[in-house]
Amino acid sequence: MSDSEPNSSEGRIVVLSGPSGSGKTTIVNRLIACAPVRLVKAISATTRPPRLGEAHGEDYYFLSLDEFQRRLDNQEFLEVAEVFKSGYWYGTLKSELDRAWQQRAWALLEIDVQGALQVLERYPAALTIFLRTSSEEEYAARLHGRGTEPGDVIRRRLETAREELKNAGRYRHQVVNDDLDRAVAEISDILQNRERELDA
Repeated sequence: MSDSEPNSSEGRIVVLSGPSGSGKTTIVNRLIACAPVRLVKAISATTRPPRLGEAHGEDYYFLSLDEFQRRLDNQEFLEVAEVFKSGYWYGTLKSELDRAWQQRAWALLEIDVQGALQVLERYPAALTIFLRTSSEEEYAARLHGRGTEPGDVIRRRLETAREELKNAGRYRHQVVNDDLDRAVAEISDILQNRERELDA
């Protein structure tokens, strides 16, 4: 991908971040189904092994550590991060933006704060949205309610959430997900307004 994409394409990147438990995955699925602009979700690459039911090229690009490092050395990534100090690496390949733009769609990146700031360095016109709940207690309740992770993992996620919330003000928009339909409608309005700006 060249460093001189047309401005209309460069603006059509939407980054959605938020702490664990903020409802990002549910929001993303709803947006892809009903947003007023065409969205293509960027598939992240990861060095972690697939979980039961996950498919390469659909849920993630599952790469060996050597392959991930090779692509990193070749500057093929838009952003990379080691998530939750897990030892596993995640990243968004630059080719995922091209995949969206070739379909005349927005590239939708569901990534953490660290990755979002890396994207903004390269594409300052990207539309950034920080998804949050109404309180830290709500994050904790949602994480415990999943029943899928041990207490020490939840504690790490809550520590990460506190750090991420400190960066919320660096995003162009913040959306409180205390009502799913309202949050999806708010983000849809943000996308539609930005599309009009880019087409003006």
